Amino acid sequence: MSDFTALFESVTRALGDAVRKTDVVRDQAIVEIAADAWVDAARKLRDTADLRFEQLIDLCGVDYQTYGEGRWEGQRFAVVSQLLSVSRNQRLRVKVFAAEDDFPSVDSVSGVWAAANWFEREAFDLFGIVFPGHPDLRRLLTDYGFIGHPFRKDFPISGFVEMRYDADQKRVIYQPVTIEPREIVPRVVREDHYGDVG
Repeated sequence: MSDFTALFESVTRALGDAVRKTDVVRDQAIVEIAADAWVDAARKLRDTADLRFEQLIDLCGVDYQTYGEGRWEGQRFAVVSQLLSVSRNQRLRVKVFAAEDDFPSVDSVSGVWAAANWFEREAFDLFGIVFPGHPDLRRLLTDYGFIGHPFRKDFPISGFVEMRYDADQKRVIYQPVTIEPREIVPRVVREDHYGDVG
């Protein structure tokens, strides 16, 4: 396992009390930052000389509702960002948990890293996480009339409505889902000596 002590010290020195937790998972440095300090922390992560995370590589939403087989006790929604320091050849994963589960909200960092724009729109569309300060927060992948957020753990697999083209009306129409919900468990067939050599 790589030693990230120097990186974590630099992050803690720059961000102070905004750092909630540090961790290393699968050789990846992870920092959890308080939601109310996220934009200021993002600027410091980008501009501090011994950090210089110039690039936001990815940003996504995460729904922890069923994480750990239901043993998760923290906030439900998080925004996870992957940062890259080209000048220092370092990577950092940053987690920011939304303060409220009913109306998840994390301030936009699109003013810090322009790449956050569409990533935040995607997290809004799929998870329902709102990004105050975003210049144009609207759906990106689903239809404008889509109801709900399909990557939430409590969103039904079949959805709420289905759409089809109606030849008589010459337009796309929405209707209640006609798929019968069912659970399919695959049948496993094992031969007595499957995989034996010799």
